[in-house]
Amino acid sequence: MVIERRISGQKGSIEEEDKFLSLRPTKLSEYVGQKNLIDKLSIAMDASLKREEPVRHILFHGPPGLGKTTLSHIIAEEMNSRLVKTSGPALSRPADLMGILTSLQEGDVLFIDELHRLPRTVEEFLYPAIEDFQVDFVIDQGPMARTMNFSLKRFTLVGATTRPGSITAALRDRFYLMYHVDFYNEKELEIIINQSAKRLNLKIEEKASAELAKRSRGTPRTANRLLLWVRDYIHSKGKKDITLESTNEALAMENVDEKGLDELDRNYLKTIIELYKGGPVGVEALAATLNEDTDSLVDMVEPYLLRTSFLKRTRSGRCASDLAFTHLGLKVPKDFQNDLSFDEDSS
Repeated sequence: MVIERRISGQKGSIEEEDKFLSLRPTKLSEYVGQKNLIDKLSIAMDASLKREEPVRHILFHGPPGLGKTTLSHIIAEEMNSRLVKTSGPALSRPADLMGILTSLQEGDVLFIDELHRLPRTVEEFLYPAIEDFQVDFVIDQGPMARTMNFSLKRFTLVGATTRPGSITAALRDRFYLMYHVDFYNEKELEIIINQSAKRLNLKIEEKASAELAKRSRGTPRTANRLLLWVRDYIHSKGKKDITLESTNEALAMENVDEKGLDELDRNYLKTIIELYKGGPVGVEALAATLNEDTDSLVDMVEPYLLRTSFLKRTRSGRCASDLAFTHLGLKVPKDFQNDLSFDEDSS
């Protein structure tokens, strides 16, 4: 089952992505948050420009919606290069990648999203391309098969993943720069919301932008999604400006509560508490109970619940915290703290 949520960091439709494109920063100087990452990335690009060569290969990792794709656009813009985008699932065989690689021009930026989903055969085909800028490709089949060597123009590979642990060491080691993209604080999100509102020619109250930031789950993509939804809401009501009142009304319709949790988040926590006595329970069992995809729960639901301490991931499974009980208006069992005394699983 595909999860479609206003508060999800997951990418949406092509039409939605076009909307977000107009809200994205195009230069490092416009980028809000991730200061340490931006400072180091700026040095790497500046040095490459002075040497008149492509910047070395870069891997961004972190939860969905934090700006990994935006950063690839900025790198191409700052390096005066063309951006070519694809994804791991779209590259099912080496031939799919071959067509892209041979079309790259000097200095192009190749962005591969969901890098952890790259098939092993495609991954191994990529190695000589990113190391030596050449590939060996088999032409024809059977007795007529022959291997031809193709030289490639120098390019920059930018990879993005929500699961760095699922990328093989052989591929990971071929990236010169690796950056973790972290959640944003509310002040940073408030700045992003105000910038987006300005680009959309919207007037927004200070309290309204603060409320949106509080419910945006530390994620710029979610912040912009909620802003666009509130814009639709006020326009449908014949209003022009976004107030705190209209923001609360619009978010109530989306079932996004004061902590940024929606119906799926609450059902996830309720399932652990009511069906599995607070946990521990395996994520596969949760996915089956909720009729949701396991990867979607791991990538889109759990990161924020872990960050806000509503969820604890242990070696024995997932556990709801006492904060989760309280947030859902449920009584915490007297012996519940003993249920949470497992060693933390870092995987």
